[in-house]
Amino acid sequence: MNYENLLISIEEKIATVTINRPAKLNALNKATISDLSKAIKMLGKNDDVRVIIITGSGEKAFVAGADISEFANYTVVEGAMLAAEGQESLFDFIENLKKPVIAAVNGFALGGGLELAMACHFRVASDNAKMGLPEVTLGLIPGYGGTQRLPQLVGKGRAMEMIMTAAMISAEEAKQYGLVNHVTAPAELLDFTKGIAQKIIKNAPFAISRAIKSINANYKDGKDGFETEIKSFGKCFGTQDFKEGTTAFLEKRKAEFTGK
Repeated sequence: MNYENLLISIEEKIATVTINRPAKLNALNKATISDLSKAIKMLGKNDDVRVIIITGSGEKAFVAGADISEFANYTVVEGAMLAAEGQESLFDFIENLKKPVIAAVNGFALGGGLELAMACHFRVASDNAKMGLPEVTLGLIPGYGGTQRLPQLVGKGRAMEMIMTAAMISAEEAKQYGLVNHVTAPAELLDFTKGIAQKIIKNAPFAISRAIKSINANYKDGKDGFETEIKSFGKCFGTQDFKEGTTAFLEKRKAEFTGK
């Protein structure tokens, strides 16, 4: 499938999705959100893909926010629909995907760009990255999950300060806050992120999907994370991967997991 604003490559079970609007610093417009939603769904069903990496084209920006020109004249109802549809079709979908999604943050990740990175399961940043949620400077608040995911990652106080001041933080500050896991030189960002992906690929896909579900359950209202973990732990015992993993351990060899 061809996408207007994305480049997709698949190599050694790792899919790299590159947002490709360099003239707009990869800003998220409706077409790009639609492309991302379709691409992530497609890759989620592709048995040749075990890990997905999302990044931006060039070294200036991961995603430098939303395309403001598209919603500058929206009504209250249209604004609410914009947030609801975006969260359901892309941001929440990524967070709950069974396959790991890693954000490789190259340069600016602002507004919707930081919200996209936070929807991923974890983040790696280049040392020139700058991150922030500047929506209050436009008379808005973050609408793609930023008010919920940022406090989960950095704590309530820091999230309040970042959102209310609209300040940008550096990659090193983001690492100190727990917003990103690693910081690398820009030229090393993708290779470093793929190195982490390769470590993930060695492990059992079904178990990884259940780990994602169990961890996420702790952050959802009405969900008992411990109960989700117990059920998911039990379901792992019914998989071929469990039999392969335990057999390989006992036979002192490397397991060959199939995801079944």
